[in-house]
Amino acid sequence: MNTRLNNADIFGLGFMTFAFFLGAGNIIFPPLAGLLAGDQVIPAMAGFLTTAVGLPLLGLFAVAKAGGGIPTMTRVLPGWIGALIAVSIFIIIGPLIAAPRTALVAFELGVQPFMAPDGGGQLFYSVLFFSIAMLLALFPGKLMDSVGKILTPVLILLLGVLAVSVFSGDAADWGTAAGKYAEGAYAEGFVEGYNTMDALASIMFGMLIIDLLKKKGVTTAAAQYRYLVIAAVIAAAGLAFVYISLFMLGAGYGSLAADAANGGQILTAYVESRFGMPGMLVLAAVITLACLTTAVGLLSACSDYFSSLTKSLSYSHFVMINSVACVAVANLDLSQLISLSIPLLVAVYPIAIALILFSLASGLMARPRLALTVVLLVSAAFGLLEGLKVAGLSLQTLAFLPLFDTGMAWVLPTLSVLLLFALLGRFSPKSAETA
Repeated sequence: MNTRLNNADIFGLGFMTFAFFLGAGNIIFPPLAGLLAGDQVIPAMAGFLTTAVGLPLLGLFAVAKAGGGIPTMTRVLPGWIGALIAVSIFIIIGPLIAAPRTALVAFELGVQPFMAPDGGGQLFYSVLFFSIAMLLALFPGKLMDSVGKILTPVLILLLGVLAVSVFSGDAADWGTAAGKYAEGAYAEGFVEGYNTMDALASIMFGMLIIDLLKKKGVTTAAAQYRYLVIAAVIAAAGLAFVYISLFMLGAGYGSLAADAANGGQILTAYVESRFGMPGMLVLAAVITLACLTTAVGLLSACSDYFSSLTKSLSYSHFVMINSVACVAVANLDLSQLISLSIPLLVAVYPIAIALILFSLASGLMARPRLALTVVLLVSAAFGLLEGLKVAGLSLQTLAFLPLFDTGMAWVLPTLSVLLLFALLGRFSPKSAETA
């Protein structure tokens, strides 16, 4: 049996995918980047879109091509390697950073502006937030209907109103680029896009979407590939629209909160200035919906994978365990959580990107097992160096490496390995290995 999705289900799947991606980082990072980039906002935005839209799109394509997530993408290697990579990424995008951050952003932008200074309530809010997310995640078969067909259309409408106001308003002249944006805006925007974690999440959400398609009766690999690609394109288009409007908001209206510690404060200042209290209420709804849908997707994806590793705990058990863990981390300060997460993301991102690129080009590779081993080792080594550098370790002895100062020293070695094995595959007999 292979069920065909109707148009409503296809758009529901695409909207659900968009909503899963559009969370905390997607909203708080672009406005600050736009403010700091100033007159270099266009190249900075292009770099950001590369990692925050292009790579997630490629990640979903890679999952669709492989027919599964990391276990399938790394099937030419010993199983424990794929499991180690998957567990590490799931912990990062799940209870350690990304999922708790959704509640933090929802609280600081959607609730705290209406509270008296030091009004508290963060613990209560995080418990309520993840209780709702947990209830939605406990019924994964209904995610396409509850998130894709109900919550996301409302979210898109509210974001559309915000975008129209940004592009039709009387924005100030873009300021002068600050810091690294003045030296290399594209590269800085590229690295800033790591903070959305969407390239990591794309692999996980791809696995979740395939499982949801199976629950809908879509069982053939060809049909799953087709629907996943359609969902990826819809999600990418939506994300690009949101990021462009938020970058323009930061560049044109960032002076309303020139000393902001994060983009959420810029967004809050703009909405309050432009729309007053009604706008603040709408913003609260936008932030809450965006963060809630992402939290549901992250809880579902993480719990689905973790439950596949053990027979003693079910999917429902892991949803509850992850929700409790998220509540604990969600009571940190937002700026503190962001600063703690950056070195880890800088270290892990090159591995995820290398895996995505290898999966897309696996059919071209000679000796795919050796190729994947080498590309993962190279990307991991350079990613570790980048992470240590961001964490404050002095590595000036390595400053001779190309793109080292921009945080992208891993790019050329990783691409070189991929190109080398692709050329070997082009000019040598096919290997007995399969990718």
